[in-house]
Amino acid sequence: MIFNVTHTTTYKYNAPVNYCHNIATLRPRESKGQELLDYKIEITPTPAEISERIDFFGNYITRFSIQSEHKELKVTTKSKVVRNYSQFQDSFFSPTCKRITLNEALMALSITNGDIDLMESKQFILESIFIKRADENIRDYAKLSFKPNRSVFDAAFELMQRIYTDFDFVPGFTSISTPIAEVMKEKKGVCQDFAQIAIACIRAVGLPARYVSGYIETLPPEGKEKLVGADTSHAWFSIFIPGFGWVDFDPTNNIIPMDQHIVVGWGRDYYDVPPLKGVVYGSGKSKLKVAVDIASVV
Repeated sequence: MIFNVTHTTTYKYNAPVNYCHNIATLRPRESKGQELLDYKIEITPTPAEISERIDFFGNYITRFSIQSEHKELKVTTKSKVVRNYSQFQDSFFSPTCKRITLNEALMALSITNGDIDLMESKQFILESIFIKRADENIRDYAKLSFKPNRSVFDAAFELMQRIYTDFDFVPGFTSISTPIAEVMKEKKGVCQDFAQIAIACIRAVGLPARYVSGYIETLPPEGKEKLVGADTSHAWFSIFIPGFGWVDFDPTNNIIPMDQHIVVGWGRDYYDVPPLKGVVYGSGKSKLKVAVDIASVV
């Protein structure tokens, strides 16, 4: 499937801003099952400086600074993306993906034998900015699904289902800085919280897990309900299964991401791939508005 994606971020300030420096992670990345056909970024006011690079995780990063007085910042990106996950989805039924157990996975990770994928995956077991060492509640919650001789795939699938069932989607209840422990206690949050809870659980049992940032198709197929997280940025998690690779799960919608999920970037947690972050020199408060539109190309 081919999608046109428009993402608009607008900051309105109640007092003039003299200078701002920003980092944007908005360009969809090339990855298995996904190809980027076209991408444009429009920034108002016009930046005095702008550059693009690829970060440590392979994500596209745009840096820009505005050095003139302004009361509004508007960043709009337009992308055309091809998604085709059918072949990848079929491979989920391979013996390696479905059958490798937690004990087998941990053994493989302890040896590596020069396997590049295994070695790179191990960085996603470590603590990160927003996902610290798991407390007892996280570990106990993880162990309900991850048993020593159980399939890692089945355990991750069940963990996704449990988060979907046990947690309430409540926009505004949490912020970027809300600790995972509080989300775990209150059982409320949004997609980024659910993804990070899952990642904390997976790392607690010693397996690699990464945070995936992207979008969901805005207009659902005829007769189907709109997915939660459409019209804005979305997030889900991915777990590494030794001998197979990375497998994505969306706990907000209780599904394995397919063509309707578009990947922008991935990292250790939200801190590595926020859509837009920066420093502003000025006084007063700001009001943020984000709009995302995704439409399939007929």
